[in-house]
Amino acid sequence: MNRQQLIALCKEKYDISPDYPFSTSPDAAVLRHPENRKWFALVMQVSKAKFGLDSNETIDVVNLKIAPEIRESFGKSDGVYPAYHMNKSKWISVLLDGSAQDDTTEFLIEVSYQLTDKKS
Repeated sequence: MNRQQLIALCKEKYDISPDYPFSTSPDAAVLRHPENRKWFALVMQVSKAKFGLDSNETIDVVNLKIAPEIRESFGKSDGVYPAYHMNKSKWISVLLDGSAQDDTTEFLIEVSYQLTDKKS
C-alpha cells in the first residue's frame, strides 16, 4: 500500500480526508476522527536510516496507534517498526514502500481508528 492508497482507503471506509497541519512538513498528512479530532494516522516521509535500514532513501510511512497486547505480534518482517517521532510503546510506524502487506496495513489502520475513537 502506498500513501495514495492509504488515503483513499480512509476516505472510502471512514469518510475521512487528511489535513496538513505542519508548515515545516507540508507533505505530512494527519487523519483524524471528525468528532473528537484525535489522530489515528500520521503519514510522513522519513529516511529509511531512521529505521535502521542501510539507506538514506526517503520513504512514506504511517504512524498508527497500537494496542499493547498485539504490538509484539508485528515486526520488521511485516514492515512494522517502533514509531518514528512518537511514543514507541503506544504507536508504530508502517512502511509504505511495499514492505507491509496491504491486509496487515488495513488491519492496523482499523486498530488505530478504534483505539482513538471517543468511545474507547
